[in-house]
Amino acid sequence: MRAIVFNGVGEVALEDRPTPEPGYKEVLIKTAAVGICGTDTHVLDGEFEGTVFPLVPGHEATGTIVALGEGVNDGVFDFQVGDHVAVNPSTTCGECEFCLNGQQNLCPDWNGLGVVASDGACQEMFVAPVRNVFKLKPETDLNEAALIEPLACSIRGWDLLPRKLGSHVLVYGAGTMGLMMAQLAPRMGAASVTIVDLNEDRLRVAAECGIEHRYTSADQADRTQWDVVIDATGSIPAIEDAVTRIKPGGTFQNFGVAPADETAKFSPFRVYRGELNFVGSMAVHNSFGRAVEMFEIGAINAEAMISHSFTLDDYSQALEKFRAGTGRKLQIRPNDSESKVLK
Repeated sequence: MRAIVFNGVGEVALEDRPTPEPGYKEVLIKTAAVGICGTDTHVLDGEFEGTVFPLVPGHEATGTIVALGEGVNDGVFDFQVGDHVAVNPSTTCGECEFCLNGQQNLCPDWNGLGVVASDGACQEMFVAPVRNVFKLKPETDLNEAALIEPLACSIRGWDLLPRKLGSHVLVYGAGTMGLMMAQLAPRMGAASVTIVDLNEDRLRVAAECGIEHRYTSADQADRTQWDVVIDATGSIPAIEDAVTRIKPGGTFQNFGVAPADETAKFSPFRVYRGELNFVGSMAVHNSFGRAVEMFEIGAINAEAMISHSFTLDDYSQALEKFRAGTGRKLQIRPNDSESKVLK
């Protein structure tokens, strides 16, 4: 079986590995599609806290069950070989104060498949705990459904934001996460949604996704302040600009992933005087099942968001394209024999 392996900071290899065996309450999945995410580049660059090398990347994954470990269906589950599934990559210890208080995504031993210390899905087959596996409808497109994991992160983001009818929302970044946050905003009560990105191609995708107000700078918009401002870039200049756009009494969300050692400047006086609210959002938290539901009712324009698929042989090419900011969502399809341009 072939797998992409991060052997260390900046070290990528395509290796032959034994097919993994599912253990107790685990399932073996033949990988359909894996989205490339900014987190993957942070992991490879040594910027993600806790990563243990060597590591198979890939945490936005779907596939088909090919084997069931012992005990999989002894409880509430009813999985069968052949089921189409999406996988929540987040695992936690279940014993710390955060897990016991219902804040599992803040667990100090939080472990994302393909992110921290457990192999992910950039391989022909991978193993996942059954509690992290979600069955899809037979008619659901398995490749497009790899967007469910980032959708689950976006739903978690909105769980932490005020949802008020008639609010005005500004999103920085028209990549996958920004597009999802913007597409969910009207369902959360937004009267208007504005998205900002320096990349004109990404703004064209935003138009396809139904986002009306699209600019390369918030200065071009017809308003100067917003009730909710979301940064989905992780870029320090974008964050520093975004904070200046918050309406008094409004909320800023640090949604994008910035390098752990970088800092941003803002005016503490303005935070005090305007009673501004700042909130972070970390990965998936009790939102994956809802993401499956929302995806399968068409809450996002999945077709518009995916532009390229790559084989394992072309993983490095895909990563270079991602870093250059070209294309839309880029996917690895480990069992395909040909890379394709989809959009």
